[in-house]
Amino acid sequence: MKKNWWKGLAVLILTYVILQGLVGGVPRQPILNESIRNVYFHVPLWFGMIIMLLTSAVYSIRYLRNGRFDDDGVAVEFANTAILFGFLGCLTGALWANFTWGEPWPNDPKLNSVAVGMLMYLAYLILRGSFDDEQRRARISAVYNIFAFAVFVPLIFVVPRLTDSLHPGNGGNPAFGKYDMDSQMRMVFYPAVIGFTLLGVWITELRVRLRRVKAVLEE
Repeated sequence: MKKNWWKGLAVLILTYVILQGLVGGVPRQPILNESIRNVYFHVPLWFGMIIMLLTSAVYSIRYLRNGRFDDDGVAVEFANTAILFGFLGCLTGALWANFTWGEPWPNDPKLNSVAVGMLMYLAYLILRGSFDDEQRRARISAVYNIFAFAVFVPLIFVVPRLTDSLHPGNGGNPAFGKYDMDSQMRMVFYPAVIGFTLLGVWITELRVRLRRVKAVLEE
């Protein structure tokens, strides 16, 4: 039980975040209005996704170094959870964009870069399913996973800053928190990042355990 304290912490944090996100006080900014509450969900989901993609790449590197199939399994499950968070991030972002920019998916370089990045990781899952040989699948997938993360980071953090973008902190726009977030919102936003990341690790842990059980049953 002592090893699972972080799961209880995740539940407490996310309960706090959801309640504050729905009924807590927020600044009344022009255009944003009540939609600013989405900063507690949309942005932390993306933070959690990036952390899990990084962890997935680390486990792929570990597999290439030691050849343990379990490391490859952990890598793919972190990627699976990251993709789930990515889709949830896109969904919450589309809802937000529809209220603030007038359409759910405007022609914005950051949105388009995110779409390319998500397709890259969907291709990673398709690639894994195209090999019958376990060792070959794990080795090629690990190399692709590392490459995908190395491309994904500049794709969503660097490219949008080089051109005009609607997103705060990109294309010459000031960062979102500089003008719109106050100290009260930060008391919810930072815990939200921690809470959603812990939730992602929890989901991944369950999937890894299930994968290990299936491996034992198939032996």
